Amino acid sequence: MDKLVYLYYIVLIVILFWGATVCKKKTWNEEFMSLSQTKYIQGFLAICVMLHHAGQKTCAPWHDPKYTVHGLDFFVNIGYLFVSVFLFCSGYGLYKSYKQKENYLQGFVKRRILPLVLAYYSTGLIFFVVRLLMGQKMSVPLMLCYLSGVMLCNVNAWFVIALPIFYMGFYLAFKFIKKEGRALFATIFVVFVYTLLGTLVDHNNFWLCGEWWYNSVHLFSIGLLFARFEKPVVAHVKKFYPMYLMLAIVGLVFFYPFSRYTQDVFSYYGENWNAPDKVQRRWICLLSQQAASCAFVFMVFLLNMKIKLGNKVLGFMGALTLEFYLIHGLFVDLFGFDFLEIRPSLYYIRNVALYLLVVIVLSVPAAVILQKVHNAILRKK
Repeated sequence: MDKLVYLYYIVLIVILFWGATVCKKKTWNEEFMSLSQTKYIQGFLAICVMLHHAGQKTCAPWHDPKYTVHGLDFFVNIGYLFVSVFLFCSGYGLYKSYKQKENYLQGFVKRRILPLVLAYYSTGLIFFVVRLLMGQKMSVPLMLCYLSGVMLCNVNAWFVIALPIFYMGFYLAFKFIKKEGRALFATIFVVFVYTLLGTLVDHNNFWLCGEWWYNSVHLFSIGLLFARFEKPVVAHVKKFYPMYLMLAIVGLVFFYPFSRYTQDVFSYYGENWNAPDKVQRRWICLLSQQAASCAFVFMVFLLNMKIKLGNKVLGFMGALTLEFYLIHGLFVDLFGFDFLEIRPSLYYIRNVALYLLVVIVLSVPAAVILQKVHNAILRKK
């Protein structure tokens, strides 16, 4: 066992709480839903997502045991909890921007959707080139699938497919439906239909290819709803804060193990044994994960109401979240035991502490360069 890897847990705690201030009794972090605070949280969770993917590469139970090196086991199954926070913040920020910025829908597609589409295809192209350089044999149809985006060349890029769908739903709803409540309902309905379709599709190599595509997207809808009713909800929560914090923690402690139990018993993979109730099995698994992720997001922002975050590392990562999220998987696979389950990796680093160091050292500058390229294309300052 590589014990040095546990130093990363200590570093994580330091990164999160360095420069943080705890609010005194009966005082609050009134900026807990501000752009800066949510960026700090997302920056921290971007690091956690990287650890999740590295954990899946080093100690996931579905790999050959001879490649198993423990240390990141804690992160293997909780990636969807981290992504839930991103989706909650996306829904919240979208509605808040609509309400606070005049003529927000003008240029919406170019401003909010185009950057995500660009990020999807730019990182997909990078992965495509690396796949070829690594020696993956591709037929012409497979090449066309990768280059068109019908198949994910970057396996972590589902996030930037789902968000443009939700953003477009929001844009069309609020552009053509006059009553705001109905427009909000229409947007939430788009998320619901997307989720429902996800549960109807068996695991595959195309879009909606697995439960990770939809098991956290309900938080986008909850973010929209919270943004609309934020004032009364926050005022109510402040009155009963200890009770709600306890409920969130207890809820997470109960629902997360319960979600693991439902997945073991019912499984998202019913098609593997031709289960006639495979869709219903997915619904059961999904509901348990939805409960766990709701509790997690609720707990995160309840804690942020009393703990004000802020340091240069969180700020830096918060500004780099999208590109870091999309590019780090390349290095996770280049230095894991294989490359995307298709070829031997560039160099297998078995020592997990060193493996993580290499992934971080390469992912951060790659994300910085990628962001600069995106900004140049989009003509952003």
